[in-house]
Order: sequence, then structure tokens, then C-alpha cells
Amino acid sequence: VQLQASGGGLVQPGGSLRLSCTASVNIDSIDSVGWFRQAPGKQRELVARVTAGGLTKYAGSVLGRFTLFLDNAKETVYLQMNKLKPEDTAVYYCNTVRWRTGQATGSWGQGTLVTVSS
Repeated sequence: VQLQASGGGLVQPGGSLRLSCTASVNIDSIDSVGWFRQAPGKQRELVARVTAGGLTKYAGSVLGRFTLFLDNAKETVYLQMNKLKPEDTAVYYCNTVRWRTGQATGSWGQGTLVTVSS
């Protein structure tokens, strides 16, 4: 399974951005898809994950600001990011994730850079 993240860019604090994660297979065949981020000098962290059935789980730092949703074909997972803060600046990655544990199970792609700055 190949997942590719895209959609990053520069945005001002308080702004919004939508990231896309495109899968090489239908997401019905995957336990769950997760969005991770890695800020400079920090470890990679899981910020949100979603199952094909629409179950979602968010990290506390993004709860209420980030929303996951799937396209009708269930081949793309979107991460809608609102009320962005400078501390959201990071490279964002998507990966297949074991729903129960949040552990990434696939290889890492290039990621997409999100910069929140005025």
C-alpha cells in the first residue's frame, strides 16, 4: 500500500489548510489511516487517525481544530486544519496505522511541509 501526502504550504496563524492523503488501494482494505507530524528537533507524533467506517481519533493538541474525512471513493483521506498555530508547523505524513495502538505499519513517504507564520 502506498500513501502520498500533499497540500502543505505557508499559512498565517488562525488560518486553514487542507491536506490530502492519496492511497494506492481502497481504504476498506486498511485497518486505519493516520496523519503524523514531525516538527524540527522533535519526534514524529500521531495527530489523527480514521477508519474506512469513519471512526476517528485525535490528539489532544488538535482536537476541535483538525477534522478528518474521506472522499466517496475511499481512496483519499483529508485532514482539514483550522485555527492553525505556529506550533502546528511541521512536516506532515500519512501512513497506514493499527487502529488499536496507533502504531504506523507502512513505509514513510516524503511528507508535506506546513508552515504557520505571519
